Amino acid sequence: MGQNYESEMTIERIPFGRTGHESSRLLFGAAALGRVDQATADRTLEVLLRHGINHIDVAASYGDAELRVAPWLKREPNHFFVATKTGQRSKRPAREELQRSLDRLGVDHVDLWQLHNLADPIDWDTALSPGGVIEAAVEARNEGLVRFIGVTGHGAQIAANHRRSLERFDFDSVLLPYNFITMQLRYYEENFEALSATCRERNVAVQTIKSIALRPWQDRPRTANTWYEPLTDQRDIDLAVWWVLGRSGIFLNTAGDVNLLPKVLDAADRFEKRPGDEAMAELIRRSAQEPLFV
Repeated sequence: MGQNYESEMTIERIPFGRTGHESSRLLFGAAALGRVDQATADRTLEVLLRHGINHIDVAASYGDAELRVAPWLKREPNHFFVATKTGQRSKRPAREELQRSLDRLGVDHVDLWQLHNLADPIDWDTALSPGGVIEAAVEARNEGLVRFIGVTGHGAQIAANHRRSLERFDFDSVLLPYNFITMQLRYYEENFEALSATCRERNVAVQTIKSIALRPWQDRPRTANTWYEPLTDQRDIDLAVWWVLGRSGIFLNTAGDVNLLPKVLDAADRFEKRPGDEAMAELIRRSAQEPLFV
């Protein structure tokens, strides 16, 4: 059995929707492991355990991340709620990708299987229609290969899209961007709030991403393994993380770079209350923060 790290837990745990699992409010975004060696991954595990993180969010498309997580699951059995994702839209290839994920993770089931980045309208209709990935997901749930089914996405339309998805299928979780600057976009904010209300009514878990996004990379040199340029100063990360955690009942998925992880966890450790709008506006000015989506 794995070691007991509960006495060192510093980050709050709350129910992950209706799954019955108490997840740490910070979920480990395992995209950070896509291009690292196992030694680096194992050092990351130690960081997660020290902070009481007990939920891993990975995907079939995250490079070698599922392979890097596999030894953790053997070392720390039953410690982590394990979520992975499929980018397939049709039933048969999705089922094949699920089996590949199970093999790579070294498990006979995952806790949560998510339809990855379900944003394109044509993909959306294919995925949620007869013969789509949703049929593979329901069958896999019935067979005990997955326990719960979720949907994820990016972009300015995704909050509205998730609302449509919940009308089509009773998902157990959603995942989408959430940060101060994105929520200044009125269309996104209105749909995020409406989606959140539906999720509260149905007890659907709300996972958020892009908490420490600074701006698109554009032509600037890439200095982190994230698809957006991230905040890097601890003071700025503090404000961004605290703002997300200041909304009760939601989860924050950590950024996809192992070097940023300690800063995000440190900020969460010291969380007390949400910063006000003035502090967040000052962060935008000081950091030259820009919206990721328009």
